[in-house]
Order: sequence, then structure tokens, then C-alpha cells
Amino acid sequence: MSNIKKIVVPFDFSEASLNALEYVANFVGPDRPVTILALYVGVMPTSKAEEDELKKDFAKVVESFNVKLKITPDFETATGDLISTILKVEDESNADLIMMGTMGDKITDEAITNTSRLVLDANCPVISIPYGCPIKEPKDIALVMGGEKIEDKELLATLLDIARTFDSKVHVLTIYKESVYAEESVADSTENLLEYYLEHFYVEHTFNKNQDVEKGILDYINEKNIDMLAILPRNHTERSTPSEGRLTKLLTLHSEIPVLALD
Repeated sequence: MSNIKKIVVPFDFSEASLNALEYVANFVGPDRPVTILALYVGVMPTSKAEEDELKKDFAKVVESFNVKLKITPDFETATGDLISTILKVEDESNADLIMMGTMGDKITDEAITNTSRLVLDANCPVISIPYGCPIKEPKDIALVMGGEKIEDKELLATLLDIARTFDSKVHVLTIYKESVYAEESVADSTENLLEYYLEHFYVEHTFNKNQDVEKGILDYINEKNIDMLAILPRNHTERSTPSEGRLTKLLTLHSEIPVLALD
């Protein structure tokens, strides 16, 4: 049985959020008792009449999806800064996961979207859902790992939960720029860990050399027909030097499939 019981979905009726909500509805499916909390965050307070109208419009959107959910999605409004409000609601509602749509930005490497900000600031698992991505079950998931050891084994819990739910294959990918031997020696020490924590869903660990790490990851996604990308952001790490989250931001901006950030 899944440990994912509640999902917060930021929702503002934009194309990206409509696409994300449809993905989430199919992700939850008709048989799983998962609560979907759609959160509309406004700059100005919403009146009772406006909120009632928004709820009616939201119900119509949910009804238009070809999925009969076991639990009718909730819709709430809130006022404040988008990212901090989402994270506050996630924490106070004891949600297990945030799933947020994004239009991305495939042209620039320097853009920062609301979704990439959320992924960088969150201390909980977040799935960013790019606009136009296929609405399908994640049957093949790629977990990207560098040379670092997994500091918190519980980070893999959400990934394992999703793999169990969809009977997914989990492929582990390491991109290296220089010598492969150093990376492999680190990987050897984590191989048993991956097999233990990802159970029989773990199928392979691939090492690819590429000076452009992001390109190496995106090429692998296309080559293996990966449905979801899982990453371990290091900007919140405690035992090693935190990164500025550049790779996390780039993948959130450029990926054409959902990206699961395991925070």
C-alpha cells in the first residue's frame, strides 16, 4: 500500500497547472485513496463569492478529466508569496508530496521559474510536471546520482513508493566528466544500498562520460524512453558541501518529462 496519502497541487487555471492537475489525477488513479489538495494562491485576498466561483470552475475542470477518482479533490485559496505559501500549506496539511506544473524555459539556462524556485526551496519531495508531457504512468524511472554517497536513505522512500505503485523499473545513471574509475569505486559502495532500498525495481547502473552533465542526462532519457527523472538535490545537504542547485534548476527548466526532486 502506498505511503503517499496527500498531494498538494498548486493550481491557478493556467495551461501548465491544468496539464499538471490532469497528470496528477492519472497518477493517483481511480483506486488509490489519495487526497489531492489543489491550492490557489493569490496576491490579494479572495472574497467568498470569488472563492465559490473558483470552486465551481475547478469542479468542472476535474470532471473534464477521464478519471473517476476515489476521493474528490479539494480546492483551497490562500494569499501571500507563492512559494512560501505552498510550502506552509504542505507542512500544515501533512502532505507527502507536491506536484507542480511548469512551462519551463528551453531557450535560456539562466531563467528561474516558480517551479524551479519551489524545487530549490522545498524540504519535501516535489515533482515538476512540464507542460505538454505525456499523461502516462511512470514505468521507467531514471535516478541520477553523482559520486556522492546517499546521505539520507529515507530520501529513496518516495521513489520506492512510486516504483511499487506503478511496478516501475528504476535505472540509475551516473554522468562523469573525467575518469570513470573514481565514480565506479564510489558506486560499488552504494550498489548494495540501491539493491536493498529499491528492491527488485532497481535494474541497472549506467556510467556515461559527458562534459555536459545535463546533456548526458537528457540524452539518456531519450535513449531509454524514460518516463520520470529522479534527482537528489544537494543544495540542502548537511554532510557535504551544498551546491547552488544549478543542475536541479536546469533539469526543471529543460526536461520534457516529470522531474522528481527527492528532498
